[in-house]
Amino acid sequence: MSKNQIIEVQHIKVSITAFNGEDYICITDMAQAKSDASRAADVIKNWIRTRTALEFLGTWEKIYNPDFKVVEFDHFKSQAGLNSFAMTPKK
Repeated sequence: MSKNQIIEVQHIKVSITAFNGEDYICITDMAQAKSDASRAADVIKNWIRTRTALEFLGTWEKIYNPDFKVVEFDHFKSQAGLNSFAMTPKK
């Protein structure tokens, strides 16, 4: 069962969800602080298309996801940072 709490960081409310003994921070809340709520998705998309963010996410998946598809990830990673590369949370 998940449990939510809210912390305040530099006057910004950020949700934290506890699930199976792990805490997950809401990056949407942080993105809304960077821009307005209607542009939060764009902030996240721009962040996850960077090479460093993609490498971080790939490392996390390799450690915690036994079903992670490394070959498919390598395709995304080789495209990261290019102007033509678009990444979304669903990919």
